[in-house]
Amino acid sequence: MLRLGVNIDHVATVREIRKGIEPEPVNAAFLAESAGADSIVVHLREDRRHIREQDLFVLRKTIKTKMNLEMSIAAEIVRIACRVKPDQATLVPERRQELTTEGGLNVDSNLKKIKRVKDKLEKNGIAVSVFIDPEKKQIDAAVKAGIRLIELHTGRLAEAKNKRGVQKSLRELKTAAKYAKAKGMRVFAGHGLDYYNVCLITGIREIEELNIGYSIVCRAVLMGMEEAVREMKALIRQ
Repeated sequence: MLRLGVNIDHVATVREIRKGIEPEPVNAAFLAESAGADSIVVHLREDRRHIREQDLFVLRKTIKTKMNLEMSIAAEIVRIACRVKPDQATLVPERRQELTTEGGLNVDSNLKKIKRVKDKLEKNGIAVSVFIDPEKKQIDAAVKAGIRLIELHTGRLAEAKNKRGVQKSLRELKTAAKYAKAKGMRVFAGHGLDYYNVCLITGIREIEELNIGYSIVCRAVLMGMEEAVREMKALIRQ
């Protein structure tokens, strides 16, 4: 059954607007898990624009499902990850000026460095994934790095302006998911998915888990975190 990972970064974003103490991401994680989330996703960015180190340690002690830490391959972030020891680390690209992650990690161009980071994380008992565009070149590079878990970037699908763009993006995702599965990889997906477009991707059987954050947090502002998560779970189970 398709699983749901809930990204709670933007709960922390609201907190950081006033540099206050609420809302607490750990409370959002508790409510998301209560509503059926299969994992909790957080991104410790180098600029600390939302999640802080302290959040990670509190979440590590309280999460009952899986903790998935999105992170760059910067040495400082890798050291923190090795201290926190999340269940999974998902390596993502990161630029200071971006509003959100703009594309997949170029594993092919950074193979040696990514392999070193992957080896260090795994020595600390952390499963490693890479967030990549749905391209065979990047999947092959992940295989070369010894990585067996990938998250396909669904941004092209989410941003498609017409039916032709949607169909093209879906074909890319289906082809990539099947190719990765044939290589013995586990396949997750995420980025830009919401309550309207998620139904487009749930039919790709090779995908095991969808990671969704912004749209769930937006809905939670109006109707509560538990109801927002329950509604998304219902959509991906259909």
